[in-house]
Amino acid sequence: MRLADFIESNATAIVDQAEVFARSLTDGKLKLDSETLRDHLPQILEVVVADLRSAQTQEREQERAEGLHDTPESDPLSPAQWHGQLRARSGFSIEQLVAEFRVLRASVLRLWSGEHPGADDSLEDMLRFNQAIDQAIAESVAHHAAEARTWHNIFLGVLGHDLRGPLTAILLTSNLMTQMTNDAPMSRLARRLVMSGERMSTLLDDLLDFSRSSLGVGLRITRRNADLAQELHEEIDMLRMAWPDTRIHYTSHGAIHGAYDASRVREAMANLVNNAVKHGEAGGDVRVHLDSDEEGIVLTVENTGAAISDDTLARMFDPLQRGASAAAPDDGTSLGLGLFVVREIARAHDGEVAVTCAGDRTVFTMQLPAHAPGELPAAPPRTFAADPR
Repeated sequence: MRLADFIESNATAIVDQAEVFARSLTDGKLKLDSETLRDHLPQILEVVVADLRSAQTQEREQERAEGLHDTPESDPLSPAQWHGQLRARSGFSIEQLVAEFRVLRASVLRLWSGEHPGADDSLEDMLRFNQAIDQAIAESVAHHAAEARTWHNIFLGVLGHDLRGPLTAILLTSNLMTQMTNDAPMSRLARRLVMSGERMSTLLDDLLDFSRSSLGVGLRITRRNADLAQELHEEIDMLRMAWPDTRIHYTSHGAIHGAYDASRVREAMANLVNNAVKHGEAGGDVRVHLDSDEEGIVLTVENTGAAISDDTLARMFDPLQRGASAAAPDDGTSLGLGLFVVREIARAHDGEVAVTCAGDRTVFTMQLPAHAPGELPAAPPRTFAADPR
């Protein structure tokens, strides 16, 4: 009897053994019924049987041996993909998931070889069976990992949301203490609480943005007609107060109206400027320029400092990447999400952001496409020049 026929004839007994092993993995901590424990195992065996009975070229065999067909795109999901996803939801670890397949493989081969020792076609069937199981493992593991990441990001989002309440209470109380006390030492302490609370609020904002983007939701933006030149000018004034030892220059030629989320664009520019100050040349200049054309707006932030490697440039906008420099060593207070948030803000506006480095000059460029600004009264032209400080 060929292996495919043996599996088909003994599928119930094989799945029974797999269920017993899956239950042992829960160690009584997960209350799962028989249907959940058996999950898609019968369907996985059906796929394996169909695979064993199909013709396979030598080229296809080599490709499968190299893992080129481990995670094919399928809609609907394959039984193995569903199995990995549901095992993640049920609380199985990825090690337990792989252990299930190892036991399934061993059970089938042990039972079959015991009844059919030394058959001429045994080696070929075993090789094909192992390939099919390996592919099922790869599919299950990939979808288990994706499901686990999803719930991880949901947890981060819920955590960030739930921390908002107590943090708001801390900030309100700290501000009230600052206003009520006339004692200078006490006032300084209260102000320190406010600044720490505001820092925590910024970190939570970044964490929530990261969670939304990781879940495929994207950043939420609210488009309103705004003069970005004026909006960014106001943000630059605040950044100059935050970085008194850095010369921050800002130029923009005329009012630039459009349907943008001005608050988010300000946030993106602030993140770029903060990054330029922290990782640029100590005491150097940071130059910000805003311009527009028929395609939209272009915002550039330029600074000088140590050259950036190609590897670092390639992952500059990846989340949880924290840079360090002599001027601003990594103190562990950053989540490494600032530039990631900049990219997500640009994409939420259907735009993009890029970085170039030539020698000691680094330039970040954010481009946002034009959108109809709506009916607005004409605004007088203005020009914001570089601050000579």
